[in-house]
Amino acid sequence: MKDQPEMTDRSKHNTANLRFLMPVWIALILSVIVAVWEGWWPLAAMSTLTLILSLAPNLLASRYDIALPKAFVVSMVVFIVASLIMGEVFDVYYRIWWWDLALHGLSAIALGMIGFLFIYMLFHGDNFAAPAGAIAFLAFTFALSIGALWEIFEYTMDVVFGTNMQKSANDTMIDLIFDAIGAIVGALAGYAYLKGRRKGLLSRLLNDFVTLNRHLYKKTRRLDRD
Repeated sequence: MKDQPEMTDRSKHNTANLRFLMPVWIALILSVIVAVWEGWWPLAAMSTLTLILSLAPNLLASRYDIALPKAFVVSMVVFIVASLIMGEVFDVYYRIWWWDLALHGLSAIALGMIGFLFIYMLFHGDNFAAPAGAIAFLAFTFALSIGALWEIFEYTMDVVFGTNMQKSANDTMIDLIFDAIGAIVGALAGYAYLKGRRKGLLSRLLNDFVTLNRHLYKKTRRLDRD
C-alpha cells in the first residue's frame, strides 16, 4: 500500500502529459484529414504514422505504470515531426545536408540513455551491484544495434517498395558513424549518473526518470545531490 500514493502521482503525471500533447494530436488529425481531402498522400501517411508513434509511448507508459518526464515527451514529438514530416514530406533531408546526421546522432543519444535506464532497472537501481562501466557498454551496444536495425529497415524499404531511404552505401556508413557517436554520448551520460555526477543536462534527464519511477529502481542509493 505504500506505493499507492506514488502510483497516483505517476497517473496524474501521465494525464498531464496527455493533456499537454492534445493540441499536437488534434493538429495531426486535421493534417491527415486535409491531406486526404487534397490527395496529398505522403503527408497523410506520415501524419498518421507520427500520430501513432507519438501516442504509443504515452499509452504504454500509462498501461505499465511508468511516468515519462515532460522533457522526454516533448523531445520525442519534436524528433518524430522533424524526421517523418519535415524530413520525408517536405524534403528537408535534401534541403539541409546535416539534417539526417543530426537526427541520427540525437536519436542515438536518446537510445543510449533508454538502454541505460532499462539495464539499470534490471538491477533494481542498485548502484553497487550494477558496474557503471558494464552498464554503459551495454547501453552503447543497445543504441548502436537499434541504429543498425534501422539501416536494415531502410534497405528493405528500398528493395521492396523502391524508395530511396538509404541514398547510398556511403550515406549508410556515415549514418552508422553518427549513431556510434550518439550512442557513446548517451552511454557516458549513464556512466556519469552512476558516478553521482548529476549536473549535466543528460544526467538530469536520467535522474528525473529514476525519480519519477522510484518503484522500478527501489535500491537506488541517493548519491550526490544537485
